Amino acid sequence: MQAEIITIGDEILIGQIVDTNSAFLGKEFNKIGVSIYQITSVQDDKSHILKALKEAEENADIIIVTGGLGPTKDDITKHTICEYFDDVLVEDKAVLENVEQIFSKHKSPLLTVNKQQALVPSKSKVLMNHNGTAPGMWIEKNGKVFVSLPGVPFEMKALITEQVIPELSAKFKFPYIMHKTILTYGLGESALAERIGVWEDSLPKFIKLAYLPSLGRVRLRLSAKGNNKIVVEDEIQKQVNLLLPQIDDIFVGYEEDQSIEAVIGRQLTEMGKTLAVAESCTGGFVSQSFTANAGSSAFFKGGVVPYATESKIKILGISKTIIDEHSVVSREVAEAMATSVRALFNSDFAISTTGNAGPSKGDSDVEVGTVCIAIATKNTVISEVFNFGKHRENVIGRATNKAFSMLQKEILKK
Repeated sequence: MQAEIITIGDEILIGQIVDTNSAFLGKEFNKIGVSIYQITSVQDDKSHILKALKEAEENADIIIVTGGLGPTKDDITKHTICEYFDDVLVEDKAVLENVEQIFSKHKSPLLTVNKQQALVPSKSKVLMNHNGTAPGMWIEKNGKVFVSLPGVPFEMKALITEQVIPELSAKFKFPYIMHKTILTYGLGESALAERIGVWEDSLPKFIKLAYLPSLGRVRLRLSAKGNNKIVVEDEIQKQVNLLLPQIDDIFVGYEEDQSIEAVIGRQLTEMGKTLAVAESCTGGFVSQSFTANAGSSAFFKGGVVPYATESKIKILGISKTIIDEHSVVSREVAEAMATSVRALFNSDFAISTTGNAGPSKGDSDVEVGTVCIAIATKNTVISEVFNFGKHRENVIGRATNKAFSMLQKEILKK
């Protein structure tokens, strides 16, 4: 069974906003065994929307439309849907009451244009939006399901998870789908593919392998789909068991709908351990990556960004003698930073980064792209020196990812 996503809005096409809705929808539909056939972004234009709807109906069983449901004149989705289904708009009393309650709660004047949010196609089933004024709409035609949802991400997500997915699961029988994502670090995509080529060629036909490279790490995603859940899970595990001995030197862990930093956070929380961070060249990226995940307060004690050499001395108490002797970008300084920040926050683990992200060398004469990363525990401190090239964003991204992999290796030792 296949689905197609249509996103409506000039703001997407001109790059004013990023289409995160489609990424979310892709993940949610994948979980229930529905493949996304195509994602289409269209203008706030009636003819363009009608064309996209027609093509989607030919391609897919489920069509999800997001955007264009606001109260202003440029939001034309409802009127266009009526034209496509030869329908008319009618007022839905429950939606009107929801709109009135929202405006009353916020003590805002309820305008006529706001009341028009309660107008829905007569052939549609209303999906009540408890987080906004624009309702979702479910329409069926020739065995196909069309669902129109507001474009506001948190409103759309709630409607999908709480109403659309349950409704679809009750209506259709979906196959079981499973993904197993293996995280590796330290070997490029082509070299990795050559190393595991024989294993890859022997995979059963119903299992697909995807290489997902990103800033120094490669994720290997095994995907399988079938009607028998036990058969799918057993075969995936069998193939993982065959693969791991071939990549044990670069294996970091697993990622199932989570980033490595989310996995680390879960591991630390389950262990009852804590983390602190001192970042120079990564400028807060490591900390931000951890705290972007809900529940990070259970393990993340805090961090500092002593970007300047002076800050490393004053905030972390790094000896000026060590800096003068070894350079501010050195294993010695990285280890001192990690040790100091762990003590400062009284944490179980600590990460530190110091380096030259470029394009200039800053306070050190070491080559641009050089990064020193250290991991400190209550008993040990380890460090490594890397060169991540000359592109600034690439250096920061690869350093952040490497810090995650180094930390996880230390966690797994525990």
